[in-house]
Order: sequence, then structure tokens, then C-alpha cells
Amino acid sequence: MNFVVELLIAISLVVSGVFGLVGSYGLVKLKDSLQRLHAPTKATTLGVGGVLVASMIYFYAKTGYLSVHELLITIFLLLTAPITANFIAKTYMARNLKRNELPDSQSSCGWSIYDEPPATRPGSSES
Repeated sequence: MNFVVELLIAISLVVSGVFGLVGSYGLVKLKDSLQRLHAPTKATTLGVGGVLVASMIYFYAKTGYLSVHELLITIFLLLTAPITANFIAKTYMARNLKRNELPDSQSSCGWSIYDEPPATRPGSSES
């Protein structure tokens, strides 16, 4: 295998390992559930994504074909991690925070877990 390809694979693995380590450390050290939410969804996602990119580079250099499996896993991971983080944050807010503890949403819609959309509010002009 070419030295440049091996160097790209090694750099990708080292960078992804650093992101994984930072994400794991943040998961252990951060004190609040919402703070802990950012560590695995941001840093660890990039860590796993880096390993998958390294795997794609390796198999492309070895066989000459792009591995679609790793590409699909990477796309799925990058699409689902933010959505999962949003669901977990909304669940935390619904279970642990009262409406008067939240700041003003600066929007006519309000907070989505407490307020109905504008179209369904009684007296709304939109129907």
C-alpha cells in the first residue's frame, strides 16, 4: 500500500481516537444531563465517523472499490445523532423543567414541548 494512503488512514484513526477520548471524558466529567448530552453526540460521533472514513480509505486502497457499507453507516450516523440529541434534550426538559423556569423563546410559537403551534391555538386567525 502507498505511504500516503497509510498516512491518511493513520491520521484519520488518531483524530477519531482523540475525538472518542474527549467524548468519553466529557461523558464522565460533565455534571448535568444536558451537558453530558453534548459529549457523546458531538465528539464521539466524529470519532466513529473518523474510524469509518479510515475503513473506507483502507478498503478502497486495498480492493479498488468504494465500500458502500461504511459510507451508509457514516451518513446514517451523522443524520441520526443530532435528532437523537434533540429528543433526549426535549425529554429532559419535559421531565425536569417547569415552563416558568425557561427563558422566553423569542418566537410566536413558544417552546414546542409546552405550547401548541400557532395554527391550533384557540382564537388564531390561521386555520
